[in-house]
Amino acid sequence: MPTRSEEMLMDLWMSLLLVWITCVPCVSMTPITGQSKSTQTGGSAAVASSLGEGQRLLSRAKRGWVWNQMFVLEEFSGPDPILVGRLHTDLDVGTKNIKYVLAGEGAGTIFAINELTGDIHAMKRLDREEKAEYTLTAQVINADTDEPLEPPSEFIIKVQDINDNPPQFIEGPYRASVPEMSPVGTPVTRVTATDADDPVYGNSAKLVYSILEGQPYFSVDPNSATIKIALHGMDREMREEYLVVIQAKDMGGHMGGLSGTTTVTITLTDINDNPPKFSKSLYEFVIPEDLPIGKMGGKVKANDRDTGENAKSTYSIIEGDDQGIFEIITDGQTQEGILRLKKPLDYESKRAYTLKVEATNIRYEPSSGGPFKDTATVKIVVEDADEPPVFSKPMYLLEVNENAPINTVIGTVTARDPDSSRSDVRYVIDRHTDLERQFNINLEDGKITLAKPLDRETDMWHNITVTATEVKNHSQVSRAIVAIRVMDINDNAPEFATEYEAFLCENGKPGQVIQTVSAVDKDDPIQGHYFDYRLVPEMLNNPNFTIKNNQDNSISVLAKHDTFRRQKQEMYFLPIIVTDNGNPPMSSTNTLTIRVCGCSKDGIVQSCNVEAYVLPIGLSMGALIAILACIILLLVIVVLFVTLRRHKNEPLIIKDDEDVRENIIRYDDEGGGEEDTEAFDIATLQNPDGINGYLPRKDIKPDLQFMPRAGQHSGPNGVDVDEFINVRLHEADNDPTAPPYDSIQIYGYEGRGSIAGSLSSLETASSDSDQNYDYLREWGPRFRRLGELYSVGESDRET
Repeated sequence: MPTRSEEMLMDLWMSLLLVWITCVPCVSMTPITGQSKSTQTGGSAAVASSLGEGQRLLSRAKRGWVWNQMFVLEEFSGPDPILVGRLHTDLDVGTKNIKYVLAGEGAGTIFAINELTGDIHAMKRLDREEKAEYTLTAQVINADTDEPLEPPSEFIIKVQDINDNPPQFIEGPYRASVPEMSPVGTPVTRVTATDADDPVYGNSAKLVYSILEGQPYFSVDPNSATIKIALHGMDREMREEYLVVIQAKDMGGHMGGLSGTTTVTITLTDINDNPPKFSKSLYEFVIPEDLPIGKMGGKVKANDRDTGENAKSTYSIIEGDDQGIFEIITDGQTQEGILRLKKPLDYESKRAYTLKVEATNIRYEPSSGGPFKDTATVKIVVEDADEPPVFSKPMYLLEVNENAPINTVIGTVTARDPDSSRSDVRYVIDRHTDLERQFNINLEDGKITLAKPLDRETDMWHNITVTATEVKNHSQVSRAIVAIRVMDINDNAPEFATEYEAFLCENGKPGQVIQTVSAVDKDDPIQGHYFDYRLVPEMLNNPNFTIKNNQDNSISVLAKHDTFRRQKQEMYFLPIIVTDNGNPPMSSTNTLTIRVCGCSKDGIVQSCNVEAYVLPIGLSMGALIAILACIILLLVIVVLFVTLRRHKNEPLIIKDDEDVRENIIRYDDEGGGEEDTEAFDIATLQNPDGINGYLPRKDIKPDLQFMPRAGQHSGPNGVDVDEFINVRLHEADNDPTAPPYDSIQIYGYEGRGSIAGSLSSLETASSDSDQNYDYLREWGPRFRRLGELYSVGESDRET
């Protein structure tokens, strides 16, 4: 068998031979003319003219060579540039100086032309898969003047393909699945390989598929690459996954072709071809009899070799549970059968059960002949448990009369221990349900007795809870509800349904109905109430009123005459005896109050008081009293006011503009400046001695010509302010005519002035430079700073 290198060398020689055969005519016959591309063998005439006649007959002009196509082999890497072809023009006769010029794709880089001979060489190694053809333009120009001698001609250089690319599976590796037990020939999947070589030239891209790994389970179609089942009865439970290797080879699978491989992972999918199977044929469980309803008593499991929905099963009890005590459900997570209680177990009645359980597939294949199933036996042993006492009834209803004496037996409750040991039972009343301790129970026999008197009218029902406890095991306790109904006895007398107050019109007619009276009774007799009404024996011959039975447990009170007058008697009291039909009957006396009123012609009550006769129509006594009280109050206020006015003293001060007692004097006159002397008289303030040393009083009557007493003259000139004020105080304190109330004393005195004189320079005739302030230093430390400011030297003044 030839090696890979030998195969490639053989292919290369064959390709070169083919190129030589096809390109030699082109090199010797391709003209550069301005003709169209459809011109065929246009340059053959010139060549044929130089040959003999026989040679012309041997030329193969009918092959229809396309002069503008050249070929070059890809991947050629010789030591020298490869000759692609030669361009020739009819103008090249050796007499003219011409030059060949090349332009277009790859001109000057990939392809080069000999300017004198027209030979075209490939300068680089070409790859058809990168670029399959190049379009170039050739032109003949004058070598001296560079003027074109012919129009440019376009031609194509095609890269000749060789088998240098192996097939490739672009989308691999692949995964596929097929149901188990599929028949032979069942398609699984299809793989696809691609080859970059030229599919229209040779067999470089013609692929053939084969399987390298995966026999005898699978096969592949050599042309379509479809993978199929090749073995019958492939079982997923035996083997689930297969690895298949597929090869694609070009050159039609012949020797020397290139190949590529890919892997296909094929998984067998499950079908329901396996039945469920219990892991054991017999299951045994021990269940305590006190297991709560709905709780689990055991588990069973049927295994299935299938997966997913095909492995799911449902469980059922098909035998051994006639009483419906058990049920079995399926756990969706574990696919186990959970055995549960539907009814309580009783060890004393039945101690063992034998059940037949069936597991059935939920899904099944139609071709399998029905769903798969399996059965198993389950034996259940009931275990005895210490159960609490059981009452004979879940609830007791007892009755007792409300007048029953203390220690009366109301009823009996009974409970027993269901266990085979038969423990004694003790009874107790739950005092949370009998807070008032109205009942007692016998500890041993469960008799309930009365501890306190009962009143049906207070509580008709009493609900108590009785507990029964085993003597041997105090933790075993059960409870029962006892409802005690208090039966009624006739122990309440009937009475009026409400506080009746009847009204009787003065102008009423004899026999008119004054009031309808009914009664109520707190008792509740079985046969219902029936009341008997009658007047007290003293009133049997009552001259004013009588009663009438309405046959509905009510009566009507009637007036016997029409001569009722308010002035004579305003109110009547009518005692009535009401008796029930109990055994023994009970009765009570109730009094009906009847008022005599004034009514309109239509019988509408207008007034029921005696004073209505003397009052205006529509005005009551209360309203009249309120009006009189207001009038009296107003009269008292007026009298007090007049009395105070008469006893008021004559005022001591004349109300004039100068009276300042308990008044505020406001001056709104701003004055006309310093020259205005009419706005206010300030003479008194300027003269401390006043007028002749006397200031008139403003707080006494002006007609009292009060003169100053001897020894009360104002002080001489130069008196101190303190002395002046003391004098005025003395005069005010010793003046017998001074009013006994607060007053304002006017002291219009500013004082004589200070021995220091004025510190202001406003009225000083001398200048600051003529004054001497050295005396300020003698005033003490308080005036030290002032002395320092004014006591300055001559140099400071000049400055």
